[in-house]
Amino acid sequence: MSQSDGVRRVGEIEEFKALAHPLRARLLGALREHGPATATELAHRFATDTGSTSYHLRKLEQYGFIAEAGDPGHPRARRWQAVHHVNDWSAVDMAATAEGREASAVMRRQQVDILIRDVVAYEAALSTLPSEWVDASGVGDLLARLTPASVNTLWERFYAHVDELVAQDAGDPAARPVSIVVAGLPRLGDKP
Repeated sequence: MSQSDGVRRVGEIEEFKALAHPLRARLLGALREHGPATATELAHRFATDTGSTSYHLRKLEQYGFIAEAGDPGHPRARRWQAVHHVNDWSAVDMAATAEGREASAVMRRQQVDILIRDVVAYEAALSTLPSEWVDASGVGDLLARLTPASVNTLWERFYAHVDELVAQDAGDPAARPVSIVVAGLPRLGDKP
């Protein structure tokens, strides 16, 4: 994972569990993608009640994932913003406890759910997308025989290259948010 200024390393199980809560993960994702918002705006976006949304926002604030945006407006309306662009954690540390394994499983499944939602939305909009986006879009899979060290190298190079491309495309009006979900999991049951 790139260690640019926008990366937050999650180290404690309690903060990881706070992040792994499905609604909190969605709230944080919305703040990252769409910018600052109030609890009322987020409750409307996710069809939740404002009280529940406020509670989950305060939990995210408690663990340093979000902060008040400080935007002017109604004096009683608190606007929230994401503090970091990306969260990172040690898979080894999280796998060391039952709580960590459970929270990690929730996070992985949420990432798969995001991929499924993005695929469904893409397929629904396919007939209206410019041909350049149709040509560039896709989902692929492959099976490669690698060592753990090589998989770690793959992650490092992948994220570094994404950072380079984001910087390259920063001012291009053709750039838009692109959902990228990657996985590198050992195929269990296969002989080494």
